[in-house]
Amino acid sequence: MMFNNMTSYRALYMRGGTSRALIFNETDLPADRKTWDALFLRALGSPDSYGRQLDGMGGGISSLSKVAIVRSSKHPDADVDYTFAQVSVTEAKVDYKGNCGNISSAIGPFAVMQGLCKVTGDEACVRIFNTNTQKIIHSYFPVKNSQPEFAGKFEIPGVSGTGAPIRLEFQEPGGASTGKLLPTGKICETLQVQGVGPIEVSMVDAANACVFVRAQDVGMTGKEMPIELEQAKDLLKRLDLIRRHASVAMGISKDLEDAKNYIAIPYIGIISAAANENMDFEMRVIASGQPHKALPLTVSLCSSVTAKLPGSLIHEAVQGRRLKEVRIGMPSGILQLDAEVENKNGHWSVRSGSFYRTARPLFQGEVFI
Repeated sequence: MMFNNMTSYRALYMRGGTSRALIFNETDLPADRKTWDALFLRALGSPDSYGRQLDGMGGGISSLSKVAIVRSSKHPDADVDYTFAQVSVTEAKVDYKGNCGNISSAIGPFAVMQGLCKVTGDEACVRIFNTNTQKIIHSYFPVKNSQPEFAGKFEIPGVSGTGAPIRLEFQEPGGASTGKLLPTGKICETLQVQGVGPIEVSMVDAANACVFVRAQDVGMTGKEMPIELEQAKDLLKRLDLIRRHASVAMGISKDLEDAKNYIAIPYIGIISAAANENMDFEMRVIASGQPHKALPLTVSLCSSVTAKLPGSLIHEAVQGRRLKEVRIGMPSGILQLDAEVENKNGHWSVRSGSFYRTARPLFQGEVFI
């Protein structure tokens, strides 16, 4: 559609978990993928030197600056393909390197609403192939009259109100970003970080690549709220240096300069001991250079896997307890996840990881570019 020299594209704007995204059916986008970055940047209002994305659909923070593209799948074990794009707020960058667990929860309902797959009965199981990580996700959610049911009594931390539960099962999520659960072969090691010094880390890749550090080792208590971290500019610079060194060590980027091009992964998680008996440990996450208001779901899944690896920083934080379900303290509450981790002949692997989310469509129409 053309309107006063502007072009529009059909899209559905949805909340998935604690994130929001413009979701496109791939058939509604230009066939030339080289045009997508400019389209997504313009649609969300990036780059914005004021950090607000006022001239687009973004919300000025990483969790509200996301795009998803969905199509019917030719994968034998999937119904739809899903590509995730993390759009920078302040820079002209679109990162396709990792996935978003929160937005993943919106993909199954979107696929059914768009007629990309049909469901019967009172529960859907949509099999999703995430093209970013080459991994399969099973999405279970209630349906009524062959359409997703969004109303419900399930509540998740970080979202006011309730909704219908969506259960996501990540199948064999290990090595999603790098091809290996332990990209360097080590559960814990020391990085020599220019400008910071030696720092002990756990670098693990499950659902997304992550680097975990102790809060005390970076001058934090681990209980800080996002607004405090946003004002700690020097701390954020040090954390990004650690993240970039981890990116090189994990084989994600060629060098420290190249690591600047990957705004999404590896995520950096700051770990501290549990504040009370209702949680197993606490975590704060920096996502795309910004303190996350809650927790990215893929990072949470990766941390729950790491908690079950003896010798890791998170296993240390939970005092070596054998956990079935992992409870993570975060700025907006406590998140509970499950991960099946096993060791065969000294080789660690992850069979699956699962958690619950809610989602809701906010509007359907056309976004102007």
